[in-house]
Order: sequence, then C-alpha cells, then structure tokens
Amino acid sequence: MSEFELLGLWQKARLHLVLSQMAPTFLLIATVALFPLGLGQAPIVVRLAALGILLASGILGALVQFSSSAEAQAVAADLAALKTRSATSERAITLAPWLNVVKFVTPAIFGIIFLLLMAALLLTR
Repeated sequence: MSEFELLGLWQKARLHLVLSQMAPTFLLIATVALFPLGLGQAPIVVRLAALGILLASGILGALVQFSSSAEAQAVAADLAALKTRSATSERAITLAPWLNVVKFVTPAIFGIIFLLLMAALLLTR
C-alpha cells in the first residue's frame, strides 16, 4: 500500500476510536445526571435495565476501541516499513504506542465507573 493509503487507514481508525467513545460516555453522563432525578429510587427492573444498557454499550465500545487501536498500530508498523516517510507518517509511528492506553486503560476506567454506578444503583434506596 502507498503511504497515502496507509495514512487514510490510520485516520479511519482514529475516527472509529473517537466515535466508539461517544455512546458509552454519553450514557455514563446521562446515568449520573438521572440519578438525582430519581433513577436511584426507580423500581429494581428499571435500575437493572439501565445497568444492562451501560454494560452492553461499554462492552461494544471497548471492543471497537481495542480493534481500532490494534488496526492503527498495524498501520503504523506498515508505515515504519516504508523507505521514505512524510512527517505525518513519522507522527503516526511515534503515537502508535500510546494507543495501548485506549486498548487497556480506557476500558478499565469504564469498568471502574460502571462498578461505582452499579453500587449506587443497587445499594441505595
């Protein structure tokens, strides 16, 4: 593949990373915002449904983040194999190791927040 095509794949993977974080982040914020409005006192089935929605969204988001990060790292490896590279390619290669944060740290943070919200929704009355 050409450098131009590889950079297009890099950009596409980065876009997928950003988009995959939007729904879980919005749902976490919405859950926190709804808590003082009565979500914490809603019937147990409503609270369990809210947790299920958060969990499903978080799992799907984490899968997309992991796969997009892995794809971007593979693209960076392909860029590194090119004999001549632009400054943009050099930047992508330099940033590729930081995608491990997206692969591992971001899902861990979601997990911690999910557990805290689960405790808040199930242990309060």
